[in-house]
Formats: sequence, structure tokens, C-alpha cells
Amino acid sequence: MHHQSVNMQTQQKNILTFMKVLFWIIFIGLCIKTGAIIISVFVSLFVNDIASRDLYEGLDLSAVKAFSDLQYYQMVTLLITVNALKAYMAFLVVKIFQRFNLASPFNEMASKHLSLISFTALATAVISFIANTQARWLMKRGVTIDLNWGYQELLFFAGVMYIIAHVFQKGTELQSENELTV
Repeated sequence: MHHQSVNMQTQQKNILTFMKVLFWIIFIGLCIKTGAIIISVFVSLFVNDIASRDLYEGLDLSAVKAFSDLQYYQMVTLLITVNALKAYMAFLVVKIFQRFNLASPFNEMASKHLSLISFTALATAVISFIANTQARWLMKRGVTIDLNWGYQELLFFAGVMYIIAHVFQKGTELQSENELTV
């Protein structure tokens, strides 16, 4: 029985280590993506208009730029903001994993970071909804734009994270009470 418990703990530690590495990769990838978009937008605005045809991995906003410079500024600002907020959420998850302790999982830091993730996801969903609304407005005017903002998924994620944050807050309170009574 003891051998099985040790294997379970080792397996849990391996999974947590894997997840920690995975979220570092996600965080770095989102930072690179956001940086690449910022550089491409800068190039499209100040060096060469053609750069708006491939801002990042084939993202073509040249039709928006041809339609209106103001609309292009707004779309790329929203795009950069959404990607930066996603990178920030990944950073918060990395911060949680840096200090995560299986023996005492409920703590104030994790609870605080989970709440921040929830509110950041909500802000990202709202900004994505605004961007989606603007994209629809542009498409009604004949501007071709192929961009999925995914605000519904972000809104769902924000709600789930909000619930998890509250569970962690309650768990932190109960764990603190338990430690005081021992």
C-alpha cells in the first residue's frame, strides 16, 4: 500500500513538472507572438504597407488598412491587447506553479493569482467581444477579415476561473483555521 502511495506522489510531481514546463512554453510562445505582431504592425505603419498582409502566421489585415487607417489602428491595438492579456494569464499560471505545494495547496498567493486570472480573462473576453463587433461591422462594409476572437470561450473560461478562485479562497480560509486548531 505504501509503495502505491509513493508511486502516486511521484506521478503527481511528474505531472506538475510537465505542466510547469508546458505553461512556461505557452507563456514564452504568447510573448513571442505578441512581440511579432507589434513588430509587424510597426513595419506596416512606418516602413512598408505590404506588411499588413502577413502580420503573424498569415494574418492578413491589408483589407482593413486599405479601408481605413483608423480602423486598422483600432484592430491591431485590440489584437495586441488580447494577445498581451493572454500572455499575462499564462504568466500568472507560471507564478502559481512556481510556489505550488501539494502538501498545502491552498494559499493566499494561489488564490490571489487565480482571481487575477479570472478578471484578466473577463477583460480579455470583453475586449475580444469589442473586436469581434468591430470585425462584423467591417465585414458588413465589404472588408474581408479572417480573425476569430473567441470571446465566448474566454467568457466561459473567466467564469470557471472565478469559481475556482472562490473555491481556493474558501480552501485557504479552511486550511488556515485547521492549522490554527492543530
